[in-house]
Amino acid sequence: MASQVLLIDSDPSVHQVLGHNLRQAGHAVCGTLDAAGALALIDAAPPDIVLLEWDLPDESGLALIRRLRAVGATAELPLIMIAARAAEQDKVLALEAGADDYLTKPFGVREALARVHAVLRRRRPAPAAGLRIDPGTQRVMAGTRHIALGRVEFRLLNFLMQHPQRVHTRSQLLDHVWGIDAYLDERTVDAHVGRLRSALQPCGYDDHIETVRGSGYRFVPA
Repeated sequence: MASQVLLIDSDPSVHQVLGHNLRQAGHAVCGTLDAAGALALIDAAPPDIVLLEWDLPDESGLALIRRLRAVGATAELPLIMIAARAAEQDKVLALEAGADDYLTKPFGVREALARVHAVLRRRRPAPAAGLRIDPGTQRVMAGTRHIALGRVEFRLLNFLMQHPQRVHTRSQLLDHVWGIDAYLDERTVDAHVGRLRSALQPCGYDDHIETVRGSGYRFVPA
């Protein structure tokens, strides 16, 4: 479930440790130390999820959440509050302001990752019923919706769906999808997987193409 994560925290060590582990989990991470920087980053490229500290130097995280929830473009943006405040009242304030979850400092990295993934799962659109592929007509359907794919993306999806749950290395995918005579860089596979996921994302099927770190890719049925 690779996503774009925005980390807003005034403590550089949080960026170093949590940011590193989010990247290790396959996410793209950008970060800032204050609310002003966060608003600039969100305006330039809206992330998939935001983790923000309560005690920011220029504006409280609580106020920032309220600002984001008041704007249509960010009203549904997944938000996790990070705070060195363990009181029930503080957690209630954050959740009532619009936070999707609350992470108390100090926290374990595994807990933080689990909360990020849980919020992303809750906020993802429900998959359309039935992803179907027809090799004869080269059509891919999600329920009654047609998914337009390029020739290579179609062949890549078709191969992966024929071998559900099986992990294929980039080299194996090059051989089976492009052919053993194709002399291409393995990064070509990553580029086409990215395009395939982008095409599947509106129907909620992009996370069925899983990255297996250090190995390759696999298709996970619904």
